[in-house]
Amino acid sequence: MYNFVEWIKNIDLYALIDGIIAIAFVALFIIFFAYKRHMRVLCLLVSVFVLDILVQVLAQLHQGEALTLARYCMHYFTLFVLFVVAVVYQSDFKSIFQKVGNPKGLSIFGEGMSSDDELREATTEILSACQDMAKQDVGAIIIIDMNGEIQDTIIDSGTQLGAVLTAPLLESIFNTKAPLHDGAVVVRGNKIVAAGCFLPLTQRNVNKEMGTRHRAAIGITEETNVLSIVVSEETGIISVVRKGEIKRYMTMDKLKDEIEDAFGISMAALARREEKREKKHHGRFE
Repeated sequence: MYNFVEWIKNIDLYALIDGIIAIAFVALFIIFFAYKRHMRVLCLLVSVFVLDILVQVLAQLHQGEALTLARYCMHYFTLFVLFVVAVVYQSDFKSIFQKVGNPKGLSIFGEGMSSDDELREATTEILSACQDMAKQDVGAIIIIDMNGEIQDTIIDSGTQLGAVLTAPLLESIFNTKAPLHDGAVVVRGNKIVAAGCFLPLTQRNVNKEMGTRHRAAIGITEETNVLSIVVSEETGIISVVRKGEIKRYMTMDKLKDEIEDAFGISMAALARREEKREKKHHGRFE
């Protein structure tokens, strides 16, 4: 077990290093769950850890002779909770380690590595497909994931394509007679990475006019920094979702702005990119 009382009494350089490592571990835990927006899980874990530490400290104040059963129960319960977290969030941890090994978040096949011209062409193709599907009341959900944040489990739930994005291909995927029309299409750069993917549904209360596609579009943006485009099968209304916030009744001009911003080729995004380039250039010569 841990002896927190003795640790406090004998604080030295190594104890400080030990404390810094522990604080860093806790901070990473908090950042992870805050990013996932699973604050209830975080509060539960913090409560378990605080209770475990409290039981250990109280026992050590009585020379370790008190709360023997409680200490052992809390110790093994804490290990059990950590094991459950590792199992439940294994796909997230896998994604984190993949991103550490590949910082740009791009696959070895170059998904997402597209020129500005290719991205503008992809934008035109998406706009054309959305407009046609909206007129025909064909339901669709398109996810633009430029940073490779969508988990492999979601990609694997569909059919991997790796095909160049075109309007006819999108329309054929979402054709009601096609086998992949019920799932989502994941786009990186000018490539369709996968189709027929199943997305997590939001647990929030949404407008009754919105169906499963809208709930899925909101759900994925609550967990990842992506842009979801939804075409309603019932009304033909085009909506976009970012960070859990949905915008409905999108015109082609507004939709174009949203897609270009997601692709990083909007005027504002290009200005930010140029500003970073100038700062880097000036930094070399200072």
